[in-house]
Amino acid sequence: MTRLPRITGKELARIVGKFGFVHSHTLGSHAVYIHPDGRKTVIPVHAGEEIGPGLLNKIIKKDLAVTRDEFLSKV
Repeated sequence: MTRLPRITGKELARIVGKFGFVHSHTLGSHAVYIHPDGRKTVIPVHAGEEIGPGLLNKIIKKDLAVTRDEFLSKV
């Protein structure tokens, strides 16, 4: 299994946009992205901090509903 890259919230926000998610609103330092089919994801955008591997895995599998390989192809 391929290792996930270490990315920041800002980089992850750019990637989820490639999957059709659109920025809805921001609550403090958390950006909310919504897909036209109703799926939603919340991305913590803390300056300079990387997204932890557990949260990144959850966003990929449950929120984006794609495989790791599909996600890595957009990185």
